[in-house]
Amino acid sequence: MKPIRVLQVIPNMQAGGLESFIMNVYRHIDRNEVQFDFLVHYNKHCFFDDEIEHLGGKIYRFSVREDNRVFKYVRDLNRLFREHPEYKVIHGHMASLAFIYLYVAKKHKIPIRIIHSHNSNTENTMKGCCKLFLSKFAKKNANIRFSCSEMAGKFLFGNENYKVIPNAIDIDKFRFNLNVRQEMRGQLAVEDKFVVGHIGRFNTQKNHMFLLDIFSEILKLKKDSVLLLIGAGETEAQVRNKVDLLGLGDAVRFLGVRSDVNKLYQAMDVFVLPSIFEGLPVVGIEAQAAGLPCVFSDTVTREAKITDLVTFESLNSSAKEWAECILHQATYKIRRDTSHDIIKAGYDINALAKVMENFYLEQYNINGVLK
Repeated sequence: MKPIRVLQVIPNMQAGGLESFIMNVYRHIDRNEVQFDFLVHYNKHCFFDDEIEHLGGKIYRFSVREDNRVFKYVRDLNRLFREHPEYKVIHGHMASLAFIYLYVAKKHKIPIRIIHSHNSNTENTMKGCCKLFLSKFAKKNANIRFSCSEMAGKFLFGNENYKVIPNAIDIDKFRFNLNVRQEMRGQLAVEDKFVVGHIGRFNTQKNHMFLLDIFSEILKLKKDSVLLLIGAGETEAQVRNKVDLLGLGDAVRFLGVRSDVNKLYQAMDVFVLPSIFEGLPVVGIEAQAAGLPCVFSDTVTREAKITDLVTFESLNSSAKEWAECILHQATYKIRRDTSHDIIKAGYDINALAKVMENFYLEQYNINGVLK
């Protein structure tokens, strides 16, 4: 019997927290039983595309995020579901367009329609306000509701029922390794530096501009500091400009999108996440798995604190207060094996992948697809 095929609906499969979570599940699920395919909303080739195809997944590229042709999008969806009746489950990770793709899926009698909340807010911009408005209709045509955290669930679903699906990781991949630390610090030429790390897309949500203010204050207190910025995005040029304006020079390293992020954590001394909002940051779980002291903004859900390596700082605090908090956090914490804490909190990908596999199979049986 062929594996059942689950259609994952997502903006694109560029490197990011949401995408990493889906790939974590995809790599560890039994693909003889459940296979993932992907409906993306840009025509461009993305970071995970080659791996998806290597694992046996199909990618359907629609262009609505590039051309804003909504009626064409609806026609493309109708054609896709008409030509591929094998899809009995659609797992949507895009709240803003869910009112369209889940409506069309329902019209084609796709019985299992999931909407999965991954954020606790939207950007305070015109685009963000539009997304927020459209997201309110996301649950209308869904019959299953998932969320990465309680905060993200309340944001999208209010008081309606939903199930929290932890953003699980491959713990062994991120476990602290002294040899890897020494190797990576050598490659980056930061052997004698205090290394502050941040991983995230360059966008307003991740708050890079404030992070630079924080790092500028860190440099005043600890001159041998370096900031590693891993990621790419639309605000990168602005961030680079501010680096120049603040005279931070080579103390800030732009490393781009990397496939060795697990090793880069080992090079860091502290991980900082001053996001304006988050659902539940995968990078925050990864950093704790690597034994890193972490400082998160107080807008990040407290569910992200699964070890005592994490402390929270208010976005209303000054950059200097953040810098002092970061240096304090980095000095009194020690690296250790946190795997027990992470497994206990439900963030082990091996266990979660089995849960997701069983869920998809059970839903197929409940809806009479496999009977």
